[in-house]
Amino acid sequence: MRLLTHLRHVDLAVPDYDKQLDFYAGVWGLTKVAEDSGIAFLAAEGSPEQYVVRLRKAGEKRLDLVSYGAASAADVDTLAERLIAGGVQLITQPGRVDTPGGGYGFRFFDVDGRTIEVSAGVEARQHRKIEERESIPVKLSHVVLNSPDLNRTREWYETHLGFRLSDTLSSPHMGEVMHFMRISNQHHSMAIAQGPHTSLHHISFEMRGLDEYMRGSGRVIRAGYRKIWGPGRHMAGDNTFTYFLDPHGNTVEYTTELECLDEDTWHPHVYDFSQPEVTDQWGTANPMNELVAKESFNDPDRGVFVAPPV
Repeated sequence: MRLLTHLRHVDLAVPDYDKQLDFYAGVWGLTKVAEDSGIAFLAAEGSPEQYVVRLRKAGEKRLDLVSYGAASAADVDTLAERLIAGGVQLITQPGRVDTPGGGYGFRFFDVDGRTIEVSAGVEARQHRKIEERESIPVKLSHVVLNSPDLNRTREWYETHLGFRLSDTLSSPHMGEVMHFMRISNQHHSMAIAQGPHTSLHHISFEMRGLDEYMRGSGRVIRAGYRKIWGPGRHMAGDNTFTYFLDPHGNTVEYTTELECLDEDTWHPHVYDFSQPEVTDQWGTANPMNELVAKESFNDPDRGVFVAPPV
């Protein structure tokens, strides 16, 4: 039985907090909804989530937390019991969540030492329909995580959190390089990339449509932020992509039209990553090469870390 419903938010620790906040609340198009002594919560205008990114001022850059939703407090408790029975280390016991919107949840470590949170009963944020030509994120689309052992991480998420494999990228020279994982009919809420160390690969934000996606991509380019790859359209997930570096070197993506699957009939594909039409069906993006790929390896997250309560 699948207990997770969707991706809620991704939390980042950053040394240059002001510069990072200016980027996300400015050119990237998120809305700052709360701030308190070096912690800021940023919402997407089209999403009922209280926030989709949390920034925390810290001496070292890192991925603090990835948060998922559950349908009910009972599901949260069931998942906690399952994880304990499976030998997973809990950071907190299920209880009240002290972040905007409240709710009931808990935190635990994944197999790579990342902090994961699951919560239910979070108050919905007053959100709105994104208008035509309004090139700001509708919602958080997905997160991609680097792992030094791709298949160990995939199996952990399948076993303990009920993720299912949608598709895999592979190549004759490198073998498997990415698994796309889902918790709904959305092609992926998370993907796991083969990397040299545990780190954040990228965070993806969904735009209203193709026009808004292109306008947003152009705005970020004009503002002088570094475009790594795109615009283009992937084969796995059939979604558009433009990737940028935020001021701290984290990769962030604008996307749209991510595929929704018929889960009863879907069978995972293995796509050959070395074929240019696999990485970009349109042929409009700059070629994927080693230099582009290395940008998303990011800096290592140094060991496990318990985020302070906020």
